[in-house]
Amino acid sequence: MHTRAAELDAADPLGPYRERFTLPDGVIYLDGNSLGALPVATPEAMRRVVEREWGEGLIRSWNDEESGGAGWFDMARDVGAKIAPLIGAQPHEVIACDTVSVNLFKLISAALDMQSGRNVILSEPGNFPTDLYMIEGLERQGLAKRRLAERGNIVDALDDDIALLLLTHAHYKTGEVFDMAALTAAAHEAGALVLWDLSHSTGALPVDLNATGADFATGCGYKYLCGGPGAPAFAFVAEGHLPALRQPLTGWFGHARPFAFSDEYEAAPGIEQLQCGTSPILGLAALEVGVDLIAEIGVARLYSKSQALSEFFLECASALGLDLDLVSPPDSGARGSQLSFQHENAYAISQALIARGVIGDFRDPDILRLGFAPAYLRFADIEAAARHLAEVLESGEWQDDAFNRRAAVT
Repeated sequence: MHTRAAELDAADPLGPYRERFTLPDGVIYLDGNSLGALPVATPEAMRRVVEREWGEGLIRSWNDEESGGAGWFDMARDVGAKIAPLIGAQPHEVIACDTVSVNLFKLISAALDMQSGRNVILSEPGNFPTDLYMIEGLERQGLAKRRLAERGNIVDALDDDIALLLLTHAHYKTGEVFDMAALTAAAHEAGALVLWDLSHSTGALPVDLNATGADFATGCGYKYLCGGPGAPAFAFVAEGHLPALRQPLTGWFGHARPFAFSDEYEAAPGIEQLQCGTSPILGLAALEVGVDLIAEIGVARLYSKSQALSEFFLECASALGLDLDLVSPPDSGARGSQLSFQHENAYAISQALIARGVIGDFRDPDILRLGFAPAYLRFADIEAAARHLAEVLESGEWQDDAFNRRAAVT
């Protein structure tokens, strides 16, 4: 398989992009679906913002480009507009702000406000926890009711009580992908709105929110968009809903005229209303570099390579005689940019791999998850990772006590 990997790398049109990322020697990074690698251009962009825009421009940089600033005031809108083509949205429908959790709260509340007489939010058990926690928080306030249905029963659960369907496009644990168009259409037929969590899709999988008729969406900036730890998230509201949009966190940056310092709140007329507090300029600056790079490569090419990488891993695993329980869909077209395997000692195995320089992750209670970030992974990395996994299992080195002690972050 080593020769085959070399052939695939030689023919890979995305191969040169690996040099645009900072990757430590001796590390095979299969955790880009939790934290994307650092783009080479990010440190210089951060130095510019810190040293010139903040250091020299000072407060003038909120709107003064002449003194080395970047017009910080519009940065959330401008970065959102760059994300928009990656998710099939119009520039004025997306803004980069806050976190996925905060954006979920805002968008769920806005959807409920549009759905007079309905307050039930439908999701699935095992959805990413923060999605369910946000529903639960609104439920405690008496503003919503939570209903969960297994993914095969979601359409049947869409009755006249459902105000909003909230689902994650690519499941964080298994990678299984929902049919976004079909479920959005079914929800609309039942009179429900739809909110999609794109955290494990944006930058790796093709997403077309407008073509599927999606109402709302949010997603991460620190995974496949390579915006850095804690990078701002983004939020999408379909153009047709913007006039009726009313979000609950009425902070001053969502005001129509924040520097009028009025005692009364007046919502900004468009997507800018979804802002709350002051924009995190340093985070947005780092995110913009990652977004520009992913946009340059192109989602279609990234998706094609993602599928090829995961298929090649399964080929290597088979050739090595690895007997693992795959919980991701076997069809690459039905899963995100990851492979997940079930094993009762998955945590220890993941730690043993990390000790060898193969960084994947673990998802409780028994999932070994390997993410394939196509912008910078090589087929040689995939072949080597499969070989390391086979050696870890064959040698039993995962049984070392050090690999069985749980860390805070898994």
